[in-house]
Amino acid sequence: MTSIVKAGEKDASLLSEIATLTFIESHGHSAQPEDINAYITEKYNGDAFEKELNDAKNIYHIIYHDQRPAGYSKIIFDSPFTGSPIETITKLERIYLLKEFYDLKLGSQLFQFNTDLSKRNNQLGIWLYVWKENTRAVDFYKRKGFLITGSHDFRISETHSNPNHQMFLRY
Repeated sequence: MTSIVKAGEKDASLLSEIATLTFIESHGHSAQPEDINAYITEKYNGDAFEKELNDAKNIYHIIYHDQRPAGYSKIIFDSPFTGSPIETITKLERIYLLKEFYDLKLGSQLFQFNTDLSKRNNQLGIWLYVWKENTRAVDFYKRKGFLITGSHDFRISETHSNPNHQMFLRY
């Protein structure tokens, strides 16, 4: 059984754990270990998540499968990308699934949940950044109808960044 639950401040520690694991699984080989570890330590600690969860613009959800946390997402409404002619679009800032759950199509469920939520909040589309070398994710978004609209350097550390596609799906 699968459920998707809105995360609150009480979930900061759980989100920190899931985020750390999923980031290592998806990006751990993209930079030197010390850069990855420094990024995780700064961005994915419990205090950082607690601060984000207390900011009403950040909407986090956790997906559970058989009562086990399988992944999470973060969206921000009314967050256009640079140069967008549309103001009322959602940024899908994070959507990560633990590798052990990949074959269960939970990523599609979590994505659809966020898309439906975005539409119910009168958003006209959704956009994101995705690492160019994460072909599994790039292909996933293309199958969902996203188009590549630009690029972005995702900064891991002062000395390393990963090239990302900017992708957009208009509803």
